[in-house]
Amino acid sequence: MFLPVQQPLKLLKQSTLALALSLSASWLTHGYAHEPQPPHAAQTLRATQSLMLDIAHAGQRIIAVGDRGYILYSDDEGKTWQQAKVPTQQLLTAVYFVDAKHGWAVGHDALILHSNDGGLNWTQQYQDLALEAPLLDIWFADEYKGFAVGAYGTLLHTQDGGQHWDSIGDALENENGYHLNAITAVKGAGVFIVGEMGVMYRSLDMGENWETVTSPYQGSLFGVQATAQENTLLVYGLRGHVFRSTDFGDSWQRINLRTANGVFEFGLADSSLLVDGSVLIVGHGGSVLRSTDAGQSFSIVNRADRLSLAGVTATQNGNLILIGQHGIHLASPSGVALEK
Repeated sequence: MFLPVQQPLKLLKQSTLALALSLSASWLTHGYAHEPQPPHAAQTLRATQSLMLDIAHAGQRIIAVGDRGYILYSDDEGKTWQQAKVPTQQLLTAVYFVDAKHGWAVGHDALILHSNDGGLNWTQQYQDLALEAPLLDIWFADEYKGFAVGAYGTLLHTQDGGQHWDSIGDALENENGYHLNAITAVKGAGVFIVGEMGVMYRSLDMGENWETVTSPYQGSLFGVQATAQENTLLVYGLRGHVFRSTDFGDSWQRINLRTANGVFEFGLADSSLLVDGSVLIVGHGGSVLRSTDAGQSFSIVNRADRLSLAGVTATQNGNLILIGQHGIHLASPSGVALEK
């Protein structure tokens, strides 16, 4: 019997093709069998070519997470990668570092991992097998206070760096249990969450209280991105839908995306704010979008390989590191593949 959901999960954090396809039914049934997991992610040279779902900076180091518990790190701007020691083989969906040392990663079965050495070694902080729901994103205000969001309205909170996690999903008006896909802080405003069926929530006091935001879109939103401007953020999701707000969600403007071939309709999965204030968004079909005006407009590149992308960051020299289907890809600032 399937778990009660209002629409199929369409989360790139769950599968490279999940922007267009539902999750495998085996992940969504009451009868899901929790197979015993080996104690650590296997060390393999193929890890860099495996599905990767999120990427973050830990100081100068770059960290990527993904399939089979793989966590990879690079100290040379993505030229070479090493595997971290990770105590799981679960799919990892998101990673966040609050500074060069302290980071967290989340994944299936409400799994939360922690590193205090810049991502070289990881320990398990939390897991709830009975919840049968993946965590999909994580954000920390500082070394102690953080939030994790996930399927079926899951919202977890810690005030001690993850030693204890509390479920606070009841703080949201989400009686239907819509999936929460992404969380971030917005400059000068507070914390913002987006999810399935266009649900949006915001907190003006760093997570102490939450209120529902009227959404401009009833389809799934997979990501939320703060810009360098105060109170200004972007939300995005299915079929190239991007919306911009300059007042922390009180009002929204649809950002129309077009290419030389017409209207852009690829699903969008993840984003990054660069040090120069540029915003990058990536997604299905090898899509790489860049904005230099805080999200008012975007240039669009669809890479020749058309591989689905789940995350993006930039190196100090301006090149891009793209992750997703078939692992890690180095690209020029425009998103075009670099010669190896």
